[in-house]
Amino acid sequence: MTFGRAFRVAVLALCVPALFACAVGAEETIKIGLLAPLTGKAADDGINVKNSVEMAVEKLNAEGGVLGRQVELVTYDDRAEPKDAVALAHKLIEQDKIVGFVAGSYSFPTRAVAPIFQEARVPLVSAYALHPDITKAGDYCFRNGFLGTVEGRGCAHVAVKMLGAKKIALIHADNDFGRTLSEGARKYVETYAKDVTIVHEAVYPFAEKDYSAYLTKIKAENPDVIIASGYFFQMGPILKQAREMGITAKIVGEEGADSPILFNIAGEAAEGFFIVTNLDRDDKRPFVQEYLKQYKERYGIDTCMVGASAYDAFLIIINGIRTAGNLEPEKIRDAIAATKDFDGMTGVIKGFTAEREVVKPLQVQVVKDGNFRYYAVIDDPELIKQD
Repeated sequence: MTFGRAFRVAVLALCVPALFACAVGAEETIKIGLLAPLTGKAADDGINVKNSVEMAVEKLNAEGGVLGRQVELVTYDDRAEPKDAVALAHKLIEQDKIVGFVAGSYSFPTRAVAPIFQEARVPLVSAYALHPDITKAGDYCFRNGFLGTVEGRGCAHVAVKMLGAKKIALIHADNDFGRTLSEGARKYVETYAKDVTIVHEAVYPFAEKDYSAYLTKIKAENPDVIIASGYFFQMGPILKQAREMGITAKIVGEEGADSPILFNIAGEAAEGFFIVTNLDRDDKRPFVQEYLKQYKERYGIDTCMVGASAYDAFLIIINGIRTAGNLEPEKIRDAIAATKDFDGMTGVIKGFTAEREVVKPLQVQVVKDGNFRYYAVIDDPELIKQD
């Protein structure tokens, strides 16, 4: 053997173990995917989701990870656009080889990708998107948030039973989110409050910025309570314009308005505003308060429902992997489906229905001194059931 050949053989002998070690190392992390709107109108929500799940991953890995391996979060920006989300879903599955997926975006993109993850047999947990088609995609698709009809029912319960309304007005965006919320409110009134009247229903285009024409008609009906559905960038102007017009009715909203950015937009008009949501800021459990505190210290702003819900969605997947004891998709799916009494940031998750909808209480918050505070909890099985 010549010197040159011997040298090449020796180098190869040294490189092969190194290459093997690198290959093993690359397989050591367990990859979880995340899509969230990191740019565009919904970026404040998406960044909160990303920050919160990264905090959950960091804490998990510091505690040893899962199945003796570290967890790697693979995150992409879907801009809350279905087309972007579909392309990125394929990338997560085919290129990144994820074993679980946190759907940290709104209903439109989440609806679009649910069938893709179902076909690939990658367990999906939707953090907060509320459209029914998400879980209807199949048995690998779960939801940690509430259906729109459930939140709408909760809003009406607050208006009628907690605030004593006899006349209610509805205002919502002309999209699936708004329509299902108002549908839930109407059904509640029809079923539980036949002496209550819905005096007006206003429907605004999703991109609307001036709500005065809709609010003028509502003001003329003099309702006791207005159930207003919309995201924080819609509810902020609605609250501000309503109070500027002299509307004194109590206003009840839902999780879309659950954001600290709401206060920047609405200012003092947000005081006394009620929301039905996923997160109780006054939850006495230490780990919840630690999360709220650490988020504020790290990012200089309060967290909100979307972040806490995504944190839980990630932990639901991790708990499924830990319970399954391996990375077999069917076993992870079955373990998630069998979840019972899981301590989450958004409350104690009692389990999932046969349709993979979460079972847990609704939280009612009210704005006091520029912050969301505890007002009540709705845990009546008839009201929180996901149907």
